[in-house]
Amino acid sequence: MERRTITTQRLPEEEKLEISLRPQRLSEYIGQESLKATLKVYIEAAKKRREPLDHVLFYGPPGLGKTTLAAIIANEMGASLKVTSGPAIERPGELVAVLSGMKPGDVLFIDEIHRLNRQVEEVLYPAMEDFVVDIVLGKETGARSMRYKLPPFTLVGATTRAGMLTAPLRDRFGVVQRLEYYRPEELKQIVLRSAGVLGVEIDEEGAFELASRSRGTPRLANRFLRRVRDFAQVRYDGRITRQVADETLRILQVDACGLDRIDRSMLRMIIDYYGGGPVGLDTLAAALGEDPGTLEDVYEPYLMQNGFLKRTPRGRMVTDQALLHLGYPLPEKES
Repeated sequence: MERRTITTQRLPEEEKLEISLRPQRLSEYIGQESLKATLKVYIEAAKKRREPLDHVLFYGPPGLGKTTLAAIIANEMGASLKVTSGPAIERPGELVAVLSGMKPGDVLFIDEIHRLNRQVEEVLYPAMEDFVVDIVLGKETGARSMRYKLPPFTLVGATTRAGMLTAPLRDRFGVVQRLEYYRPEELKQIVLRSAGVLGVEIDEEGAFELASRSRGTPRLANRFLRRVRDFAQVRYDGRITRQVADETLRILQVDACGLDRIDRSMLRMIIDYYGGGPVGLDTLAAALGEDPGTLEDVYEPYLMQNGFLKRTPRGRMVTDQALLHLGYPLPEKES
């Protein structure tokens, strides 16, 4: 019998809406075909053995569906899902409290797991391997350790920075999967599905226009869909066409390649103030007034994968493609 629950704070309406657009089963999940195929095998095998799924680590850029996959795993296993994040667990006792409330087969999802502090992380090691935690009672000379048995559970971790995970933690995950950026055709199907859930009228060309400018990211595609829906209802006849999508995204300062204001500001800063680079990440972030981690996690991966930016040992540099896209002349080739 399915018993899925999500433990969360009261959610803003925008976040509730985003959750409503998420698929609930692997069969509904669009994209990440290789990941889905292997995950389906692991889930079916675990169910046949009547065991919890092995611990799973998802990594990759934000907005690609790591949280959604954690919920799908819980649904497919007929288990409850508990949700927390690395920064939210500050002390070992807080993690012990979460773990002690788990029931057999439950799925614990820890977002931003790379941000767990070392003391909390060490509590996870025996919990993941042997389903036990060691609790220290008393202080100083009167302190004693007591081992507490946990029910078998599945930990699903998510991170945008796999390189920041310690080796002991990473090695305790039996399933490690990278999420890749989506192709426009896949995002188009996601947009059409979400439009159906929201009751929004949209044609194929309108859906593809949204998809092609969503940076390969489902979260962004759904966000654009909601914003274009607003403009379609207020300024047009309520139907999203290619023209409606294009005009709305131009108002939102999203260009034909999916670059937004910050992307273009970042590239122009490197070109105008640093001669095209190289420039260090911290220097660039300070000049833009942005957090270095945000630039590195949110903006750089897409710019690099699409050939607008390259990372060198000396810093970030723009490419000829970025110069052409922003209307700058190409540097003269040395003879």
